[in-house]
Amino acid sequence: MNAPYSLYSAPPEHTRPTYADIEALPDGVRGEILGGMLVMSPRPATPHVHFTSQLGMVLGHAHALGMPRPGGWWIEFEPELHLSIDADYAVVVPDLAGWRYESMNELALAPAITVVPDWVCEVLSPGTESTDRALKLPFYGRAGVKHVWLVNPTERSLEVYENDAGWRLHGAFAAAQHAVVHAPPFEGTPLPFATMFGRP
Repeated sequence: MNAPYSLYSAPPEHTRPTYADIEALPDGVRGEILGGMLVMSPRPATPHVHFTSQLGMVLGHAHALGMPRPGGWWIEFEPELHLSIDADYAVVVPDLAGWRYESMNELALAPAITVVPDWVCEVLSPGTESTDRALKLPFYGRAGVKHVWLVNPTERSLEVYENDAGWRLHGAFAAAQHAVVHAPPFEGTPLPFATMFGRP
């Protein structure tokens, strides 16, 4: 059973957690360095995994597979980001992230990506929501991410944020029956939102 919480490990005074601390975590535990802390999260529950998989497939099919350059996207599942924006945020792992081909014209053959994403999606859980909102969302803004989606699979909702000298809520959507969502930066792609959570 997946634990419904994240675990925080504050480093001793004058030290920061390092990548070695992440490598030492047990299998099935995801580690990030957020706000100078080692943040550990268990593998997500099935509704989280299902929605993330569905969204990745829809966007990947529409914008990545066979899409000619320029104009296409890289859509990646749980990419490890080393953005060198803030030493207290050395390792950040969004649930999904996307880069326009113009921003990153090829995928680096490296364990981590150092290019700021154009779009990030975090799928919230009871234990990670406060981390996603209070730590990761402000960091994404400082890093220059243009669009962030926050999805709540329990409430079946989507919040769409645009970075315009600070985060602005573009819209909030609920998975009503037969709902189809068009949300930036993928306005041209209809998302069968009502069915992407695995139930009508």
